[in-house]
Amino acid sequence: MRKLIIDQTASSPKVTLDPDNNTFEISGESRPPDVSGFYNEILRWMDDYSEHLGSSAQINPPVVFNLDFEYFNSSSAKYILDFCKQVGTVRSKGKNVSINWHYEEGDNDMLEVGKEMSRMAKLPFQYVRKGPG
Repeated sequence: MRKLIIDQTASSPKVTLDPDNNTFEISGESRPPDVSGFYNEILRWMDDYSEHLGSSAQINPPVVFNLDFEYFNSSSAKYILDFCKQVGTVRSKGKNVSINWHYEEGDNDMLEVGKEMSRMAKLPFQYVRKGPG
């Protein structure tokens, strides 16, 4: 299974989707100029990974997707939700996958957005509060 690594820019998040090292993270700001182009690559990777997990007879370690956004625009939100729904679909097939939603201490807006995404994706999130500094 291939890995997907996208370096962070001023307007797009860092993406590390690396099954070999069991590292799955999207972090930073998300307001890329071509939102669909950016996220469609991630969604295609998730489709491939879902098939890979579905066809694997071996017991895989738990897969935890860490979503750690400082900010994302409304266009990005749709694709982030689509990604969360894909994770939920994989989980509904009995695979041990989950999402950690990271937010800054005191950033109740980001926490509430995470709760709403969890509800809409029909997937329980773990909420990880980051302290000051």
